[in-house]
Amino acid sequence: MSLLNGLMGNASEVDLQAIEKDLEQVLVPNEQVEKAYKVIRDLLVFTNKRLILIDKQGVTGKKTDYHSIPYQNITHFGVETAGTFDLDAELNIWISGSATPISKEFRKDKNIYDVQRTLATYVLT
Repeated sequence: MSLLNGLMGNASEVDLQAIEKDLEQVLVPNEQVEKAYKVIRDLLVFTNKRLILIDKQGVTGKKTDYHSIPYQNITHFGVETAGTFDLDAELNIWISGSATPISKEFRKDKNIYDVQRTLATYVLT
């Protein structure tokens, strides 16, 4: 079901050990992956120090953009749920110094609430 969720644009949790191995060159000493969600080919990775947005680009997905956001730089965030005609839900994250939010789209599913709860846990503590 996880593969089907990923293809449909639903967020699905991924194996933390596999993500940590993939990010060995990106993580700093004493940084640990605590939660990770996959949406199609992209990832939202929550570590004990920051949020890492991983955007796989191109047809093969070999080109990868790593966007690191320290939790203290997140000024606010919001979730827009799916509606009757608009089937996409959206997570918006505002970073200090930027008026435009970072947006991630999800298909209509409950997992956007899991992602939002995880984000709230790190930003609000």
